[in-house]
Amino acid sequence: MELHQIRYFLAVVKAGSFVAAAEQEGVAQPSLSQQIKKLESSLGVPLFDRLGRSVKLTAYGQAFMPEAEAVLRQLRRARRAIDALLPEDCGSLTVGVIPTVLPYAIAAPLAAFRAANPAVTVTLRELTTDVLVNSLRNGEVDVAVLALPIRHPEVVCSELYREPLMVALASHHPLAAAPELELSRLQSEPMLLLREGHCLRQDVLSACSQARARFENLQESDNLVSIFAMVAHGFGISLVPERTAQHAAGCTLVPIKPRHFRRIGYAQAAGHAALPVQKHLIRFLRAWPWAN
Repeated sequence: MELHQIRYFLAVVKAGSFVAAAEQEGVAQPSLSQQIKKLESSLGVPLFDRLGRSVKLTAYGQAFMPEAEAVLRQLRRARRAIDALLPEDCGSLTVGVIPTVLPYAIAAPLAAFRAANPAVTVTLRELTTDVLVNSLRNGEVDVAVLALPIRHPEVVCSELYREPLMVALASHHPLAAAPELELSRLQSEPMLLLREGHCLRQDVLSACSQARARFENLQESDNLVSIFAMVAHGFGISLVPERTAQHAAGCTLVPIKPRHFRRIGYAQAAGHAALPVQKHLIRFLRAWPWAN
């Protein structure tokens, strides 16, 4: 039995499938499945009932799960005990970031932080807000970068920057040359949204509500890449953060009126003593020139 097998087991439990767990862990699905089989072989019992694309814990799996969670909690505590004694430019950190921020805003400063601190190991986890909050509380993530506000008694947050939402239109759209747009002028267009679970979806709906614009034809997608492709090919419009402009091939981003700003910040678990390297990262992020 190996630690990564225990981690994969718990990932499958949380994700509900081998495919989703493999994506979350950043490994190939056949490799993850093989490690689960090795874990089951070492225990001598099946941990999961395979039900097509989904899985269900067996009675053995249910008995094993709390013990597996305890092993990883103890390992995290041991790691923090060591990292707490290291200087701020050494140690390891797990940073969680929401998908609508990681490639567009946080990748560059985190890369700069790693380059400036080669003795620090940074593990990135791209997760939705609800999962990030739980991961902070459980000690699986040290720092989260996400959209604010987060109202949870066990999480403390601070703002890093604000950015306006923009209307994404196909570059050939008749209104693409407008200096700004009221959303009410676009109500006849299909509105493309991220699915439930993405905080940007709520930001978009809030902006529409603020502008008193009602979009009856709502279409959903799992990521902004797909939304940009659909907008570029005339399937509808969307509201996106300004920082995504460089990734919006075939689209034109136009300011909305009235302006609606998205707040991005970092979160940490309340009551958990921050590691020296964790404080170092926070200072680095706060000093980053977000206006550029």
